[in-house]
Amino acid sequence: MPAPATLRIAPAAPGNIVHLIEMIGELAAFEHLSHLLECTEEKLQAALFGPRPCIEALIGWVDDPAPQAVAYTICFQNYSTFLGRPGLYLEDLYVRPAWRQRGHARSMLTHLAALAVERGCGRFEWSVLDWNTGAQDFYRGLGAEVLPDWRITRLTGKALERLAGNRS
Repeated sequence: MPAPATLRIAPAAPGNIVHLIEMIGELAAFEHLSHLLECTEEKLQAALFGPRPCIEALIGWVDDPAPQAVAYTICFQNYSTFLGRPGLYLEDLYVRPAWRQRGHARSMLTHLAALAVERGCGRFEWSVLDWNTGAQDFYRGLGAEVLPDWRITRLTGKALERLAGNRS
């Protein structure tokens, strides 16, 4: 295991968009989903800092010797009608390969869990690809439950437009 490096976690700022876009591209490649990547600096800027921000991002920085962005998370608030409370949904968690196995993913998740508790959230949730058993084991080790009976359902592109067009 490589030597630990102090991870400084901070909310993303407008000047950090380029770092986020780079790491989002790396995550898409890791997940073999680059062909689906449509996010641009402009889209991300609007989602984070536009008139109606809909996501939050944290960046994990290591000073080695100059500041380097080595990890990021993107999350947003959702709501549980069963709990009657907000929740925090983690869309992305990524640590660059050279910086893995140093506790950075755990630090990022711990930071988000503390935010969820501070905000009165009843849940902190995320999805994991079925083939990523290493991540599933890591999450279980943190005390998370990988739910076997829930499936993500998604409408995109033409199917989304078709359904939206059927509105009466």
